[in-house]
Amino acid sequence: MATSSMDKGLYAAPMGLEQEMDAPIEIEIEDPESVSIGIGGMEIDLKPKKPTEKDFDANLADFMEDGELDSLGGDLIEDFDKDQMDRKEWIKTYVDGLKLLGLQYEDRTEPWQGACGVFHPMLTESVVRFQSEGITETFPAMGPVKTKIIGKETPEATEAAVRVQDDMNYQLTEVMYEYRPEHEKMLWSLPLAGSAFKKVYYDPSKGRQVAVFIPAEDLVVPYGATSLETAERVTHVMRKTENEVLKLQDAGFYSDVDLGEPGYELDDIEKQKAEEQGMSAIQDNRFRILEMHVDLDLPGFEHTDKKGKPTGIALPYVVTVEKQSGSVLAIRRNWYEGDKLHLKRQHFVHYQYIPGFGFYGYGLIHLIGGYAKSATMLIRQLVDAGTLSNLPGGLKSRGLRIKGDDTPIQPGEFRDVDVPSGSIRDNILPLPYKEPSQVLMALFQQIVEEGRRFASAGDMNVSDMSAQAPVGTTLALLERQLKVMGAVQARMHFTMKQEFKLLKIIIADYTPEEYDYEPEDGSRNARKSDYDKVDVIPVSDPNAATMAQKIVQYQAVLQLAQSAPQLYDMALLHRQMVEVLGVKNADKLIKTEDDQLPTDPVTENQHLLTMEPVKAFIEQNHQAHMQVHMALLQDPKIQSMLQQNPQAQALMAAVMAHINEHTALDYRKQVETMIGMSLPSEEMNKKLSPELADQIAVMSAQAATQITQQNQQQAQQQQAQQQMQDPIVQMQMQELQLKQGELQLKQQKQQIDAAEKADRLRIEESRIAAQKEIAAMQVGAQSAAARDKLAKQQEMEGMRMGIDAAKHKAQVAAQLASQRFNQQNRTPRKEN
Repeated sequence: MATSSMDKGLYAAPMGLEQEMDAPIEIEIEDPESVSIGIGGMEIDLKPKKPTEKDFDANLADFMEDGELDSLGGDLIEDFDKDQMDRKEWIKTYVDGLKLLGLQYEDRTEPWQGACGVFHPMLTESVVRFQSEGITETFPAMGPVKTKIIGKETPEATEAAVRVQDDMNYQLTEVMYEYRPEHEKMLWSLPLAGSAFKKVYYDPSKGRQVAVFIPAEDLVVPYGATSLETAERVTHVMRKTENEVLKLQDAGFYSDVDLGEPGYELDDIEKQKAEEQGMSAIQDNRFRILEMHVDLDLPGFEHTDKKGKPTGIALPYVVTVEKQSGSVLAIRRNWYEGDKLHLKRQHFVHYQYIPGFGFYGYGLIHLIGGYAKSATMLIRQLVDAGTLSNLPGGLKSRGLRIKGDDTPIQPGEFRDVDVPSGSIRDNILPLPYKEPSQVLMALFQQIVEEGRRFASAGDMNVSDMSAQAPVGTTLALLERQLKVMGAVQARMHFTMKQEFKLLKIIIADYTPEEYDYEPEDGSRNARKSDYDKVDVIPVSDPNAATMAQKIVQYQAVLQLAQSAPQLYDMALLHRQMVEVLGVKNADKLIKTEDDQLPTDPVTENQHLLTMEPVKAFIEQNHQAHMQVHMALLQDPKIQSMLQQNPQAQALMAAVMAHINEHTALDYRKQVETMIGMSLPSEEMNKKLSPELADQIAVMSAQAATQITQQNQQQAQQQQAQQQMQDPIVQMQMQELQLKQGELQLKQQKQQIDAAEKADRLRIEESRIAAQKEIAAMQVGAQSAAARDKLAKQQEMEGMRMGIDAAKHKAQVAAQLASQRFNQQNRTPRKEN
């Protein structure tokens, strides 16, 4: 027993343990695998914890009876053998197709020793082309992964996407050193067999994720299966050496079971592949391990309902069985811990060349295998015909003797001949071998052309195309030529996306929390949260199968951009084209607006003068920025320099475009200030309800009207100020001021004159009033005198009139008397 004393820690012990901590610590080691620590009255046992059947990742085979395991292993091997028999014809077709690759020269003895044994490379050529195009498209030098943000695109999400993209590419290119070789193997096998598989899982021996290639012959499914997700049973046939099995058993991954000797068996596909590699495969001393993904209702681990009663529902498990002995090495649950639905986890992804009727796809062996076989037969016949025509054989007389026997005569050589009788011609009869047939040659060329065209391996006749042909015409020809390969690439893109998703889950769940390196932006500890924010997708383009097709597409866009450059982001367009060309650090070679950060207006002017992209931000002082940019345009020194610059027009357009950008953002800020709220972004506008959008529109209209009125007033004031600064206007203003002075003097004089006139008028009015008063008094006196005089006159007139009346009456009376007298005197005369 060993006893040790320890000093107290810097921090206080939990409550209730002060006295115990003061006591000496006793450490007892009886078993190296079992340590007991005593502290006062407590004892801590540090025995390693053994897994139990309740542990989710436990090997359930360790907790089942041997009889149950033997029965399970036998049933699963029987099912596997049945699945193998169901695809017997598929295996035969695949083996026959492998022979047509021609990777090994065939020494033929028929129809004669040394006959032509060449294979037409149509099949191999198509496979090599596909592999070469596929690896450059799906695994470029910068890495095969790019990211896509899940949800709203924010600066934090954008930085997380960049970190995840860099980390995934770092993992696939540097850490997972086996990924590219495995991927290239897959690209070789896929066009041949029509199907290829990748297995993605966490390897505890390597402490990281792996993605290994599985050839189609090593992944077996039952008849009727259509996909990995719905297959009743998926069997991965693995081959492991005895040492590899022992390591897995020692690590506890496999049960400690004696497997005996390996089966030493080889199937037909393995033998044919070994023959094509130039190897003599007689037996394989590796164990044949079957990893079977099946649904089982295991005794003791049954699915139960809420009441705890077994339901009989089979649950997904991964069962590992050794083929020769039938021993079950491992049984593990194949669903995520905590998943109440017990959904099957996927560890495989299925690459298909051409989807067919069943589970396995169609490859070039199925599609052009007949063409390859026919082309091989025809080329052998043509070569053999040429051989026989150049070195013909025939019949000769029995007694004819040639020095040197029957060996071919070398050029320029003459040999002695013993002729029994007659001439040499009479003793030799060559057989009538013909030259290689032109009809056979034409048929051969036709079959090769049809096969290549069907496999999309033919070369485009570029010489027939005009150098001045429109890009659209070239693109149409490429589309027609590469239509089949484009569809294959699109299927590969989709499957790689599923593969990267599985890798992303494993990296996020199993790997350390922090990055292995210091990211350019953000914290090293943000790894897991970064992977939750983004999705990973392949860098390959499902719409373009080759780099040439992509370049032609971008050239077409550039032609369109020349007609309306204001509609395109030229920097982004050129950067994407540089990335397509495979140039590294395209983001550093060509800057875009999205790469910019808020800067001062002088720095922006520097970028504009050097034709570098600039970007305005909503939080900037737009009025100040616009003043600095306008000052740049109005600077005579800058203007004189620009006159000698051939790109002056483009530079001026860039400056004005940037000023317009500031103007737009400034107007937005003014509207937001008026309405007292921030306007929604473009993404938020898509999610707004019609009612809320109408309310914002009404508020914006009112704010816009007010801003317009304010701007009009400011414009009028500015116009007046500008006019005041004009010399002509100033002279006119001075003249106006002089005229206004003269007018004021005139007005003052007029006012004085008017005052004097008013005074004169007042005096005159006073005089007139006085005169009126005097006149009134005079009139009154005169009127009184006049009345008296009138009265006297009237009295005298009355008297005179009375006298006159009396006189008149007297006269009248006298006249009447005279008249009567006269009348009296005239009457008697008449009587007489």
